[in-house]
Amino acid sequence: MTVTGPFSSSGRSAQGLPRLPTPPTGWPIGSYTTYSDAQQAVEHLAANDFKVEDVTIVGVDLMLVERVIGRLSWGKVLGTGAVSGAWFGLFVGVLLSLFSGGAGITYQPILVGLVSGMLFGLVFAAISYASTRGRRDFSSSSQLVAGRYDVLCQPRNAEQGRDLLAKLAMRPSS
Repeated sequence: MTVTGPFSSSGRSAQGLPRLPTPPTGWPIGSYTTYSDAQQAVEHLAANDFKVEDVTIVGVDLMLVERVIGRLSWGKVLGTGAVSGAWFGLFVGVLLSLFSGGAGITYQPILVGLVSGMLFGLVFAAISYASTRGRRDFSSSSQLVAGRYDVLCQPRNAEQGRDLLAKLAMRPSS
């Protein structure tokens, strides 16, 4: 069994997929309020030996949702910049110590990489935050969400798919 993500296409032959963005085709056989429900419907079709290669899940009424995570301050910005710079500096320092030519790992390049990474991280974070001039004093996370998710099927199997999903809808909720 292959596990795939919502945007992956494993299981479909590469020759059957369009190379350019194209609208989906097929007849609607189900409509769901969450992606999870639409995915469950397709899993139900697959469990009943339905030809799922003819099925497409389409997100309709797309919206960009930006969730505010927290307020930004100079302390948070500089701390985050220092930590991310330290990680990158540590990585570079370890690479330098491995290829320095001496016997074993030397710790001087690791320490230099760590300290210089922290400094660069601090400087770049400060410049970036200062350039906003207080217009964006919060951090957020963005996500593309659909208002509903339609399950489409190619016409040759749409009626059978619709019947299977009707049986799924009639099952008692657990």
